[in-house]
Amino acid sequence: MPAKLNKKSRVVAVISGGLDSTVLLYDLVAKCAEVKALSVNYGQRHVKELEHAKSICARLKISHEIADLRGIAHLLAGSSLTSKDIDVPDGHYAEETMKATVVPNRNMILVAVGAAWAIANKFDAVAFAAHAGDHAIYPDCREEFAQALDKAVSLADWHSVAVARPFVSISKADIVRLGVKLGVPFADTWSCYKGGAIHCGTCGTCVERREAFVLAEAKDPTAYLAQPPIPALK
Repeated sequence: MPAKLNKKSRVVAVISGGLDSTVLLYDLVAKCAEVKALSVNYGQRHVKELEHAKSICARLKISHEIADLRGIAHLLAGSSLTSKDIDVPDGHYAEETMKATVVPNRNMILVAVGAAWAIANKFDAVAFAAHAGDHAIYPDCREEFAQALDKAVSLADWHSVAVARPFVSISKADIVRLGVKLGVPFADTWSCYKGGAIHCGTCGTCVERREAFVLAEAKDPTAYLAQPPIPALK
């Protein structure tokens, strides 16, 4: 069963500095007794998102650690996020090309490190921000995966830790709506896979971000290099 978090809960949040995990972080801070944040450098294409994560945690005045796992990057080759010789595809996440952004077993790696920190601190849960829109592209965002991971993590130590995934059944637009209510500084989050000076506006995660704000009927404060029409909104 998904973890039930409340004012007594102590949680490690796995955050990237992106929109989804930042809203998750703000939601946990509002609901829980104590929150620590974990980011992971696994040798991804750029670290702009980690810089944003650090800034966001400083704003919230919560403990933030960055686990350095760059040494495993070569084991995760074959993704445009870990192999710089593979171009980041443009377009909507529904397109077949977006599978090039899948990093093998990423969520298990991130959650496992977060769970270890939660166990060491005798916390109640580790949380990650997989949402319903991720499922078609990312197999490690499915609820079935989260259920299995929750069971495994609960058995990893005599101090049982749960895996919380509060967004797994909602859309990115729903996450934006929640973020608006929580006062999340969306302009301080980073989504773009290309890592330029500003969001490119055309890669899968930029398109998804732009689409979510439109569907949520919320103002998008993000600066984009380009904003071509989003096919799903025509």
